Amino acid sequence: MILKDDLRSFPFPFGDSQAYKYSNNAVPLRPPNPIEVTDKYLDEIRLKRELLTNHPERCYQSSPHTMDAQWEVVDLILHHLVYFYPELFELEKNDEQWIFSNVLTNERVAFIFGDRTTLEEEPLDFIGRHVQEDLLLMMQRDGDLFLDAGQLCFPANWSLYFNVGMTFKEIHSPIPGFQSELLDDRILQFLMRIEADTPWGRKNWSLMAGNKLDTSLETFAEWGQARKQVTKENAGWLVHLRVEMQKLFRLPKSNGILFTIHSHMLPLERFIQHPPWLEQFYAILHGLPDFISDYKGISHYRQHVLEYLVEEMKKR
Repeated sequence: MILKDDLRSFPFPFGDSQAYKYSNNAVPLRPPNPIEVTDKYLDEIRLKRELLTNHPERCYQSSPHTMDAQWEVVDLILHHLVYFYPELFELEKNDEQWIFSNVLTNERVAFIFGDRTTLEEEPLDFIGRHVQEDLLLMMQRDGDLFLDAGQLCFPANWSLYFNVGMTFKEIHSPIPGFQSELLDDRILQFLMRIEADTPWGRKNWSLMAGNKLDTSLETFAEWGQARKQVTKENAGWLVHLRVEMQKLFRLPKSNGILFTIHSHMLPLERFIQHPPWLEQFYAILHGLPDFISDYKGISHYRQHVLEYLVEEMKKR
């Protein structure tokens, strides 16, 4: 079966599994590109900048000691953009005088690399306005990782404003089984061992009632009510599979870790057009433990989705 463009480009998150299992599931990143440009680029950049203008504290946070690491992120991302997408981005360098051109947005930005006063925003905020990914910066010290800066416009039900400054374990403590199964220790040690020339990637999935990318904890009252509106009849177009493509890069000078998150959304009625995906997803959702369903916010409408999937399988 030849997949259409939206299915072929969608980051299928389940591999060969027929059952849900929480794990690290990180693999070496090939190619080692932290950024992906899709056909939704302009829409998502426009939305990002609108959110940053209207909700700056919710969408951007940083600690002063992250400035050197922020410049490392700018260096990393700009060079990857021009390498992987040379027709869309350009970078001219004359010693520390850099000129970045974004063909898609028709922008040209000149700045002195390392000089914060030559940019309108902080370096991490500046580069985040040119990529679809959310950008999180974790700094390593005292044998731990701390979320010390980030541009987060498309969170999946969490808050950068609340979490900034927390350790890795503190941020992930609400995840069921994360501590009791010692996943927090194992994943933290994995992250601490990441080397500068060996980036990693992983996929994380959830279901969303609606198609909003900005599902921040602060705005739950605006988007959370849609969970109660799902029925077997509307599940196909209302419920979306949300997959986060998460990438991890060690910054060699600051020893920080850049964590990029590209969120992809696809309505179930499109996702299940590939029959193997339909059957596999039904098996995974049907066997999903209740505590995981609760944590992912699926409990209100999981049964409606399962009934919808059963009806669709009968048609094949």
